[in-house]
Order: sequence, then C-alpha cells, then structure tokens
Amino acid sequence: MVSIGCDGRADDRADVLRVANWGGPANISEFLQLDREIQTGFERLRPDRSVRVMIEQIPGEGQYTAKLMMMHLCGGMPDVVHLDASSAAIFIDNDVLTDLSERIARDDDIAEDMYFKNVFDIARRGERVYAIPLDFTPMVVVYNKDLFDQAGVEHPREDWTWDEFMSACAALKAHPPPSAAAWYPFDFFNWMPGWFPFIWSAGGDVISADGRRASGHIDSPHAREALQFLADLILVHGYAPRPAARAAIGKDLFRNRMAAMTMTGHWMMLEYRRDGLNVGVTSIPRKTRRVSVIYECGLAIPRAAANPDLAWEYIKYMTSQTAQTRRNSTGLAISGNRAAAESLAKTEVERAFLREVEFALPPWGSRVERYPMVEDLGWELMEDVLHGRRTVDDAAAYFARLMDAELGH
Repeated sequence: MVSIGCDGRADDRADVLRVANWGGPANISEFLQLDREIQTGFERLRPDRSVRVMIEQIPGEGQYTAKLMMMHLCGGMPDVVHLDASSAAIFIDNDVLTDLSERIARDDDIAEDMYFKNVFDIARRGERVYAIPLDFTPMVVVYNKDLFDQAGVEHPREDWTWDEFMSACAALKAHPPPSAAAWYPFDFFNWMPGWFPFIWSAGGDVISADGRRASGHIDSPHAREALQFLADLILVHGYAPRPAARAAIGKDLFRNRMAAMTMTGHWMMLEYRRDGLNVGVTSIPRKTRRVSVIYECGLAIPRAAANPDLAWEYIKYMTSQTAQTRRNSTGLAISGNRAAAESLAKTEVERAFLREVEFALPPWGSRVERYPMVEDLGWELMEDVLHGRRTVDDAAAYFARLMDAELGH
C-alpha cells in the first residue's frame, strides 16, 4: 500500500502513523505549515526513514467529536487523536482512549512535572491519565492600550473587581475615539464557553459538582447575579453591543478599534499582532474570586490504535521542550510543556497569560459527557435575555429544567 506523509511524499515501505485533528485541509496557515514541518522532523528520527505521519484533518464546525466517535464504532480509529478538553469526557467516559499512566511511569523521557499541573490533570481520572497536554489557553480580558490612553483611562490591573470594570467602562464610554462610527468599551458576544466564567467569579456554577444537575446552580442567586451583570452591561448601560447592533455592524469590534476590551484566548494574539493592535492582557473581573477556564488540546492514543508504541513516541516528540518551543513560537497558543512556555514568555502579554494559569479551571466538558448540550442551552438562555423574551430569573429557572433533562434528571 502506498502511503502519503505529512509532507505529501509517497512511500510504499513506511509504517503509517495516522493522526487526527480538526479543521479542513485547505486551511493552511503559517502555524499549520510549521506544525507539519515539525511532524516531518519526527519521520526523520529513524535513519531508515520508515515512518510516515498521515494527518487526517476532520473539517466542519462541531463535527470532530461526532466523526471520531463514528470512527471508533466502525473500527477505524487513528493512532493519535487531538483531544479537545471541551469534549474530553465523551472519549474518556466511553473507554475510547488508552490509559497512559504506565507508559509515563516507565519512560525516563517524560514526567508529569514537565507540564502545568492543572493543565495536565484535565485528562486525569484518579491514577489514570488519558492525554498529554499539547497546548492551551486560559480565557482572559484583552484590552487596547492605545484606546485606554486616548480616553485617559488607567489600564486595568490584574485581579480587578466588577466595580472597577464598570468604572473603566463608564470612563471609556464617555471618551469615544474621534473617528469611531460605533463605540463600545467591551465587545461581548454570546458564546457560553466565553462568558460563563463570570458565574464562577460570582461564586456560582452552571451545574453541580457531580455534573448531574443544573437546578440549584445555573438558577442560584450567585449565577443569576452574574447573568444580570452581563445583561445590564448591554441592555442598561450600553457598554457592550446589543445583538442586533453587533450583527448590523458586521465586524469584529475589537479588531476594528470599535471596542476597547474583549474576552478571548491566546489564539487571537496572532490576529491582533497582524492588525497592529497594542494590547494588554488582564484577568476576568471578579465579584468574589479570581478565576478563569482552561481550553486545552492534548494528544491521546485510542485503545484501538494500530501502532500504539509509535504513537507514544510521536506524543513524546510533539510535547517535548524542543518541539514545543519551535511549535509555539508562532504565538497561537501556550505550550503545555512548562519549560517551553516559560522560555517563550518574553513579553508582558505572554507573562500575563502565564500568571493567569494558576487561577484557571478545566471546562465542564472535560468531566461531563453531555455538557456540550448544556452550552447550547446556555446560548439560548442568553439570547432570550438579551432579546427581552425572558427576565434573567425566568430564563435561569426555565433553562435549568431543560439542562437537567439533558443531564439525565
């Protein structure tokens, strides 16, 4: 059989290592090209050049998890999968992945302390470990330093409060840039994985600790306080765009200098740099505690992998300090390898991201298999509130019941 490696060359003698990732093959960026060059380096580790890495990119938003599970059921799983923390529970709870703890224990080239502990623990279940961190980001508030300076507003400090955030918004609202056709202090958009940390920051949560109920949590006083805070930010104060206004503008407000702050992850730093934005990074404003969420990608080996030993060598190579330093030099994400991440933190923005890591918690989707359905309902909850169809109290109570049904209660 003729196989094609990640550099496009054919070799009918190669041991093929199949690696699954999300995204379409047409989306070739600077980062993806570098990633493929690094993968080619793995092929060259063997003098006889008998290894070919075949990247299987699964296109279509939201299709990766479903298609991988179908491959699992049909007996066609690849040797390595990129495991998204937001949907890790689906694969771990259904016994799709190999426990890597024994390999880690007997391998001198890899150790848990090479990685950020709270990032490494995302794929841990007791003593079992199902993935090695590749890269990640905490969610943060990014702000445009120039717009703050033009408005004469002090740059936000880390561990700032809701009150301080609102004061900054008020000052920014009062001093729009002269050329701004539309102007908002904060670019809020309804994406629950982005905004739900405000509930954590108020001392609340979306679901129960055992992941079985939303009632008593998304509709708790703390959660409703956070939801009301976000709704008032938009509907009462006008510090962020209403959905209709945002849709009418049709642009990324922050990237187009029409908003001074946004909430995002490290993946946007490349775009902001290309846009020439002078940005700073700070924590999510807190009501009672400083907190964020980790969105992480790890590398895992399916139980049905045809080449598990070769897959392990690939994972060690891709998560090593050498490969990670080169891979994350583009700035798309933070390396899961602590030494690589720290060596790349040469700017204040990068150091701010690293300072946020200790306050970041894993997403519920890494622990609760049906949590993605909860996120879909959370989007609907916020839509109802922002379009005036329900009050926060009514929406929280109504959608808590729907979330319970999705969680099996």
